[in-house]
Amino acid sequence: MKRKWNWLILIGLLFVVAGFSIGGVLLVAGLFRAFGRPRLYHGKILGSIFVVLSALMIAFFCYAFFYGLRQVPASTAAPHVGEKAPEFTLPDQNEKPVTLAALLSGSKAVVLIFYRGFW
Repeated sequence: MKRKWNWLILIGLLFVVAGFSIGGVLLVAGLFRAFGRPRLYHGKILGSIFVVLSALMIAFFCYAFFYGLRQVPASTAAPHVGEKAPEFTLPDQNEKPVTLAALLSGSKAVVLIFYRGFW
């Protein structure tokens, strides 16, 4: 069977790249307008503030994405897909203890979701 391209992912990527690109172009064009023809357009001060804020947001995004995510510890001890989970007892939303065996007694499978948070 021949595999097809998932066009939704590619189109989504293009919109994200185009969004950043169009946003940057509009900010720069607005600054050139404000400083090039100040008698016709307002925005020298506010435009400069917007450009600095945009640059800071992009820098924060790059820092969080390229550096911050590499600092998350590896989850080598977590169970892998298809591996049998160890027996456990955890409180539910009403603070009553729930065991894995009790969950499995009424059904064939249980879905476990592990969040890699820092709380």
